[in-house]
Amino acid sequence: MIPSSVDVLIVGAGPAGSTTARYAAQHGLQVLLVDKRQELGAPIQCSGAVSAHALAVVGVIPAEEFISTSIYGFRIYDSVGNATHIDYRELKPQPYQEQPLGYVVDRRRFDRYLMNRAKRAGAEVWLKTEALGFDRLDAQSLEVRLKQFGTEQIVRTRILVGADGVQSQVGKWAGLRTHIRLAEIASCLQYVMDGVETEGLLEIITGHRWAPGGYGWVFPKGKGYAEVGLGVIRTITEKDARWHLDNFLKNSPLAKRFQNGHIIEVQGGGVPLAAPLKRQYADNLILVGDAARHVNPITGGGIHTALESGMIAGRFLGEFFQKNQPATSENLSGYQQRWEEAMGTAMRKIYRLKREIFRKPLPERDRLLYETLANYFQPDSEFKKV
Repeated sequence: MIPSSVDVLIVGAGPAGSTTARYAAQHGLQVLLVDKRQELGAPIQCSGAVSAHALAVVGVIPAEEFISTSIYGFRIYDSVGNATHIDYRELKPQPYQEQPLGYVVDRRRFDRYLMNRAKRAGAEVWLKTEALGFDRLDAQSLEVRLKQFGTEQIVRTRILVGADGVQSQVGKWAGLRTHIRLAEIASCLQYVMDGVETEGLLEIITGHRWAPGGYGWVFPKGKGYAEVGLGVIRTITEKDARWHLDNFLKNSPLAKRFQNGHIIEVQGGGVPLAAPLKRQYADNLILVGDAARHVNPITGGGIHTALESGMIAGRFLGEFFQKNQPATSENLSGYQQRWEEAMGTAMRKIYRLKREIFRKPLPERDRLLYETLANYFQPDSEFKKV
């Protein structure tokens, strides 16, 4: 049966949207989760790396259903191949010989798993459903226009959640300042390759020569595969990401490892490297995940931050409905206050650090980026959980 009204309508069934839906439904709210895609997790726009800590925080137990391979540490290279080696199996033999530091997940299966968790908690899910806009009825509710399989429908909701990615339409409809400068979007491209050896480490290669404005990577994929990719800022290079990735494969200090590799899949998309939105709420509305710029501004990692922001949002909404308050901007501001306390302060500090690095001229910029990332993943790093 098509619901005529719900407590919470969430647009976007990625990690942030599905996690918000799960926690909100667990609080007894009537939740509708919609996504315009017919296959979640596609197109794949990221490497899929996530820490074990990030999964544990939101109650996700690692399972073969969505885990591609386990991760035990990092290796960070400068532009000429000098490396900092951080293997937790060596630094902390217990418990990391048996318990991985993190995982690379299959995004299609992982996103589907998170959506199913939301459904089992009581949320209703509509795929291939596009949100077209909303009209405010009164201080208590909105009418959201949806298009499902070519048929337009209207669903009334008290709270609309925008989890619809970096180009959030929901945020724009609410008049929030969601515009992002081209200089703060990384154009990312990666090849899934066969025949590239890996060692259970996330490998990061810095240097303007290989990835202007970003970095390159070699991540294990499992079953003998590897993800080899990079992100570049198009405002500081005349070449596109494809040119830089092919150049990296042929000429970087790691080129010999790719000589016998075969490309079996090409994946890519835009990743925001901006500061979190200053305002992530409006009357009857909040934003989560990429839509609110909940992405690590220096690493581009977004799964961990999406999961945690979804948990914060879902719990906040559960408590909000118990108070039976009007869904005003002022009353919903508490969501962002919670998020700022949990993650915002650290992410804004990371953003300022990134800005300082990229204001420097070359080669100082290269040196600072390498040193920063080499320190970033150390066991005693203040940012290791961000």
